[in-house]
Amino acid sequence: MHAALPQQAEQEAGSSDAGSSKTSRDLRRVDIHPDHWYPLAWSREVKRGKTHGVFFAGDPIVLVRTESGRVFALEDRCAHRQVPLHAGVVDGESIRCCYHGWTYDCTGRCTDVPYLGRERLPNGVRSYPCREEAGLIFVFTGDPLLADTATFPELGSATDQAYKTRRFGRAVKCHYTFMHENLMDMNHQFLHRRQMGSMRARSLGRRRGEDWVEVDYTFAREAGKQPLGEALVFGHKRDTKPDESLKDIMTIRTVYPYQTLKIRTKDETMVMDLWIAYVPLDREQRTNRTFGLLSIRRPKIPGLLDAAWPLLIWFTERIFKEDRWIVEREQEAHDRQGADHNHEVFPVILELRALLAERGAPARDAAAHGVEPRRVHLIQPITDLPAS
Repeated sequence: MHAALPQQAEQEAGSSDAGSSKTSRDLRRVDIHPDHWYPLAWSREVKRGKTHGVFFAGDPIVLVRTESGRVFALEDRCAHRQVPLHAGVVDGESIRCCYHGWTYDCTGRCTDVPYLGRERLPNGVRSYPCREEAGLIFVFTGDPLLADTATFPELGSATDQAYKTRRFGRAVKCHYTFMHENLMDMNHQFLHRRQMGSMRARSLGRRRGEDWVEVDYTFAREAGKQPLGEALVFGHKRDTKPDESLKDIMTIRTVYPYQTLKIRTKDETMVMDLWIAYVPLDREQRTNRTFGLLSIRRPKIPGLLDAAWPLLIWFTERIFKEDRWIVEREQEAHDRQGADHNHEVFPVILELRALLAERGAPARDAAAHGVEPRRVHLIQPITDLPAS
């Protein structure tokens, strides 16, 4: 980790060396790398004794919660006729296909074919390493031999009683890289002027590691009153001429493939902690589902945050809605032009793009092999969850 650059030096450093050579290929055609733990569902979506069908980059996966409450993940295709296993029946600690009753255990091994006998069992289906943490079901989507050594994301604030956590998830029609850029670049506060008033972000510096990049910001209010939703997060008011001693530091980090946003006060108290992941649903990776954990530190007055929680949800939903709208417009522009024609000048975004290109997997070029891209139709539509 190198020392943070002051803003002026950072702007001067914003030359093509940070991103041109490393991101010469179209970043929007770089697939997300599968060798990581990805959240594919909320725990509450997978009921005891039930199945739940999801997708990762076009690959169908069935999540099964057994009668004992354990969750496992298999390829969502029966080895027999390729029909979706999520339409099947949970039988104790196994799942039976809805068609002919073929039975699979948590390893994907076929354990029973009712009309064949157990001495002549066929091959089974692929299984995926699976973990359940902080109300999320994670699946290791890549090489299963790497699952035990792969870094699992830190979700500490979501299980800390000092914080109240909102869990949100929705489908967004854009490449996952647009999502990383949107959160990392706080210069887009003008987009939220109706919700936030006139805010000016000031970059304090950026840092880069092997698989991460981060940037620090402070903010100044230039006009308008502080929204109540924002006041609930910070616990104090800001005037149009804020007290320099009250400035908070926002640190945004992409540690591939996840993203975090943390806000700390001058005394290093963390008042907000956001962890978020973007999971591609379709093979072309033009739609992703976000999984976010937004943790707010509870104020000293008991019950205050609980009482104001509906207002905070309303405020953040409006911000998220604007962000979703703008990144979908970015994707539309890319698709119309057939390539990435962005003229990026902000140094930390150039660093971020280089990181995403380096850590991602090469895109699957179906046209180069003379085949049409495979279009995926969701077996079980994924809908927005109620705010919590």
